[in-house]
Formats: sequence, C-alpha cells, structure tokens
Amino acid sequence: MAFYLFSCCISFYNEALFIFENITRKYKDYEEIKNGNVAVALSVAGKILGICLILAFAIYNSAHIYDTIIWGLVGVVLQMAVYVIVELLTRTFSMEEQLKNNNIAVGILSMSVSIGLGFVVGASIT
Repeated sequence: MAFYLFSCCISFYNEALFIFENITRKYKDYEEIKNGNVAVALSVAGKILGICLILAFAIYNSAHIYDTIIWGLVGVVLQMAVYVIVELLTRTFSMEEQLKNNNIAVGILSMSVSIGLGFVVGASIT
C-alpha cells in the first residue's frame, strides 16, 4: 500500500509542477532557477511545499488510495486556481513579470500563498 501511495504522490507532484511550468507564460521556472533567479526559486519551492502538504494530509486522512487521488486532484486544482487569482488581484503589477525580474519580495509572497493554501486545503481534508 505504501508503495502505491508513494507512486501516486510522485505522479501528482510531477504533473503539478509540469502544469505550473506551462501556466507561467513569461518565463520557464527551471531555466530561471538555473540562471540564479531567487524569486522564481522561492515561488517554485512554495508550490512544491504546498502540493506536498496537501498530499501528506490526504495520505494521513484517507482510508483508501482513491481518497488520496481525489484530494490530490482537488489540491492541485486549487493551487493552480489561487495562482491565477493572486495574479489577477495584484492589479498594480504582474506577479509573473516581477518574478521574472527576480523581485524576491514577490517570490516570498508567492511562496507564502502556496504554503498557506497547502495548510488550509490539508486541514479541510480532516
């Protein structure tokens, strides 16, 4: 059972990061990280932690692997939706553009939103 849960979570993790990579239109995450962009690294780290938090809560509180899969999907979709919503709510500047320009404050904000959402979604699973 543990192997199946682990495999499921790794799959969600990889798919979510792939989708997030394609949501950002102004830059490519790992290319920016390779070039030393700390703001993008912080943002990606937040996404990783947020997704992992949701998956950890899902595993801990699920009786069946199907519960983990459902909550994993819900969590990933919510993470993506909030990413788009935060971009829309910051009308005075573009989060994507600021991240591309290595604005560390925006990177910390993005990371905090992802981790905070991970805790909220995770807590709602219980």
